[in-house]
Amino acid sequence: MFYRGKYTDGADGREMGAKRQRIIDQGHSFYGNSPGSSFMYTAPPPYSYVSEPPPFPVVRLRGLPFDCTEADVAEFFHGLDIVDVLFVHKNGKFSGEAFCVLGYPLQVDFALQKNRQNMGRRYVEVFRSKRQEYYKAIANEVGDARGGSPRRNAPRAKSSDEAKESAEHTGILRLRGLPFSAGKDDIVEFFKDFVLSEDAIHIVLNSEGRPSGEAFVEFANAEDSKAAMAKDRMTLGSRYIELFPSYPEEMDDAVSRGR
Repeated sequence: MFYRGKYTDGADGREMGAKRQRIIDQGHSFYGNSPGSSFMYTAPPPYSYVSEPPPFPVVRLRGLPFDCTEADVAEFFHGLDIVDVLFVHKNGKFSGEAFCVLGYPLQVDFALQKNRQNMGRRYVEVFRSKRQEYYKAIANEVGDARGGSPRRNAPRAKSSDEAKESAEHTGILRLRGLPFSAGKDDIVEFFKDFVLSEDAIHIVLNSEGRPSGEAFVEFANAEDSKAAMAKDRMTLGSRYIELFPSYPEEMDDAVSRGR
């Protein structure tokens, strides 16, 4: 049964439209029904929300196409009640991340089943999130729109970009978001300013033996891998590529899983 009171973190998922000044006028779902999706959800274990309130129903998405729209997210989660979609921007540019508020806590489990499913030609990662993270993202968007952060004088955690800049380099980079058709020669061309052999490129395969959209590249030294980070979020074909400093153990583990 569904819980009809307040959530553990003090808000109701169906209040989000008002908080974001949205107009919900299409019945049970914010976006209405969208035909055409063949994805079948697997029923999660039964829950009982009688004795204690459930968590706030929000998930975080990463790896979205740069031209993604709210309608695309609604189609991606076809069959679920979408209350709000908040796209995250960094330095005025879409980061490829978003928060999605759902109608009920039980739907979070269904949404998580879409993890690493494709939206267009990109696979999207879906994570659990919290009301506080969603509210913080709203505050950041409002602050950026006004030309500054509302908490610009307060200490804050490092952003993913700052974490990349401060990460130790071992000469290995992890690539994420590769076209599934990309070969080693395409990656050599992507890093054409550096001397690379195809033996230094390791394309990660999924459990079915197909390209997963990730790869690892071994550069001649740590200085080269750090310089190659300038290619972060540049495009290969029609997709933007994310780069992350990596290390031998992570590379070996990822490559061995795909064998």
